[in-house]
Amino acid sequence: MIRHDEDDHYLVVAADKGTATFSDIANGLAAEYGFWMGDAFASGGSNGYDHKKMGITARGAWVSVERHFRELGINPALDEFTAIGIGDMAGDVFGNGLLSSEKTKLVAAFNHVHIFIDPAPDAAKSYKERKRLFELPRSSWTDYDTSLISKGGGIFNRSAKSIPVSPEMKKLLGIKSDRVPPNMLITHILKAQADLLWVGGIGTYVKGQGESHGDVGDKANDAVRINGSELRCKIVGEGGNLGLTQFGRIEFALRGGRLNTDFIDNSGGVDCSDHEVNMKILLNQAVAMGDLTDKQRNIMLEEMTDDVAALVLKNNYRQTQAISIASVGAITRLEEYRRLMNTMESEGKLNRSLEFLPDDETLSERKLDKKGLTRPELSVLISYVKGDLKQTLIDSSLPDEPCWLGKCTRCFLRT
Repeated sequence: MIRHDEDDHYLVVAADKGTATFSDIANGLAAEYGFWMGDAFASGGSNGYDHKKMGITARGAWVSVERHFRELGINPALDEFTAIGIGDMAGDVFGNGLLSSEKTKLVAAFNHVHIFIDPAPDAAKSYKERKRLFELPRSSWTDYDTSLISKGGGIFNRSAKSIPVSPEMKKLLGIKSDRVPPNMLITHILKAQADLLWVGGIGTYVKGQGESHGDVGDKANDAVRINGSELRCKIVGEGGNLGLTQFGRIEFALRGGRLNTDFIDNSGGVDCSDHEVNMKILLNQAVAMGDLTDKQRNIMLEEMTDDVAALVLKNNYRQTQAISIASVGAITRLEEYRRLMNTMESEGKLNRSLEFLPDDETLSERKLDKKGLTRPELSVLISYVKGDLKQTLIDSSLPDEPCWLGKCTRCFLRT
C-alpha cells in the first residue's frame, strides 16, 4: 500500500463482511503489541456495540426511506405500503429493515437460494411472521409459515428448472407464461410495481443502460440484472452495498424514482463504529490514569447505547435533509453546480468521470430538458464539499416550521 496523504493519528480499515466476528481477536493483537488504541482498534466485539442487535445500519437506511415516503405524502408508520426485497430475515440489514414498520406488505423477495412471493399479504400477520424468522437462528425463507401466504404465492427454490406462475403472480409481476425459469422470475420481481425496493442482500442487480454486465463486475447476477430505467418501484432503500451501480441509480432518478446512494443510506453502521472508537479513545485515557476501571468503562459504554444510536440516526436524518434541500433547487441552480464542479476539477479536487458526475455537455442537455442533478449525483457532490456548502444546506432548513404539506403528525412531514 502506498499512502500519499499526510500522517494521520490512525487509519480505519473495514472490510465489507464478517469484521465483527474477529473484533476481539484484532483487539487482542492490538493489546499484545501495545498499540495505543487498545480495544478501540476494532469496533464491536464483546465490549463494543453489536450492530445487528442495535439494528443501526438498517435503522439509518430506514431514515432515508421515511424521508422519501414523507416527500410523497405517505407516513410509513401509519399507511400500508408494498415492498419487494433482496435478502432474507436472517440478515442484519434485510431483517431489521423489514421490521421497521408494521405496515410493510412484502409481496416478493429473494436471496441466493429461495424466492418468496406473497401477492396480497396481511400486513399485521406477515410482520409477526417476519419477526419470528428474524429471531430464529439461521432462518431461511423455507422456515416461513406457508399458511400465512396469500393465494397464489409460495416459496420456490432457485435451483428448480422452472417455477409455476399462478394467476395472482401473473397479475403482480406482469408475467404471461404459465411457467418461468427462476432467474426470469427474479427479473420480473425487480421490475414489479411496488412502493419500495429494499436492498438488504449481496450483489448488484441494477445497472445503467449504457453499462455492460462486464462493467458491473458481478458475474453471479448477470442473468437477473436489469437497467435502472426498468425499475417500476417508487423508492429504493439501499441498506446493503452495491445493489445498484451509480449509472443505474442516476437512470432511475431521471425517470422520477426516489433514492440516494448506498454510502448515504447505510452509513449508520460506520457512524456507530466512529462513535464507539472515539469514546473508547477518550475513556481509555481515563482508565490509564486510574480514574476509571475497565469494568466501569464497559458499563458506561453499554449505558450509552441508546444515546449513540440517537446521534447516529440524527446524522442520517440531517444528511438526507441536506440532499432534499439541494434537490429542490437542483434545476434552477444547475449553472452554479457546473461552476462548482469546474472549479473543483481545476483545483485537482474532483474527477467527474471517476465519480460519475455529468460533464458540461450532459449538463447542457439536462438544462434543455429542465432537469437538474439527481439525488445520487448530489449525494456524491455534497460528500466532496463537506464544509461550508453542506452546513449551509443543513442550516437553511426550518425544522420548527409547519411542514410543507400541512399534515404534520408529531413532526411527520417536517422538512
